[in-house]
Amino acid sequence: MTELGGTRALVTGATSGLGLAMARALVDAGARVVITSRHAERARHAAAHLGPAAVGLALDARNEGAVAAGVADVWERLGGIDLLVNNAGIGMRTVNPRFLSDPKPFWEVPPDGFRDVLETKATGCFLMARAVVPLMLEQGGGRIVTISMNEATMVRRGFVPYGPSGAAVEALSRVMAADLAGSAVTVNVLLPGGATDTGMIPDDTPADARERLLDPSIMGAPIVWLASPAAAGVHDERIVAAKFEQWLAAR
Repeated sequence: MTELGGTRALVTGATSGLGLAMARALVDAGARVVITSRHAERARHAAAHLGPAAVGLALDARNEGAVAAGVADVWERLGGIDLLVNNAGIGMRTVNPRFLSDPKPFWEVPPDGFRDVLETKATGCFLMARAVVPLMLEQGGGRIVTISMNEATMVRRGFVPYGPSGAAVEALSRVMAADLAGSAVTVNVLLPGGATDTGMIPDDTPADARERLLDPSIMGAPIVWLASPAAAGVHDERIVAAKFEQWLAAR
């Protein structure tokens, strides 16, 4: 795997699932990584399992003050941030624990649940990038990777608010990429390319369906590549992890 010695990464929402898988891949490739969670103990526990190159911090991506303080803390600890992985998010289980077997129409979604999902993913991505990008520009460069979802998921029946949250962060990432065009900071979108075996999947998912789920580790190779010298100048791309090797070969 690509050597990332000296790379300083911040991965939000990384105590489980895709975030943890990406953090592990980055650490294994030699990066120093800070992982975040709303809960300090969960962040510290997950980081301890990743080894001494990882640090776990509490950070609520929905809160402007918490983001500013958290980014300042990470910057001081690492001496800068080369890679921000905007991964923090919550899924459909928070508004409908049986969303696959018993999808609910949007008008049955509680407004507080809608806000929480959108604020965690879309507002969180905005606040994190807003805090980190000026520092990256000042230090001479950096990379932002936004974690998204399949376009079919964005418009799937019964997937409010999770689907719209994915559409929002993709639009946000494209605008950020346009705003940063010609600068030393790159912005790209990365998504698994299918449903993954994470805590966002309902407990009542049938065994045969679970067997078809992607392993979160599928995100490892593309996130390490995006952090590597090989990805210098790669900007405003939408990379599907399940098709990463084909995408890379076609470049």
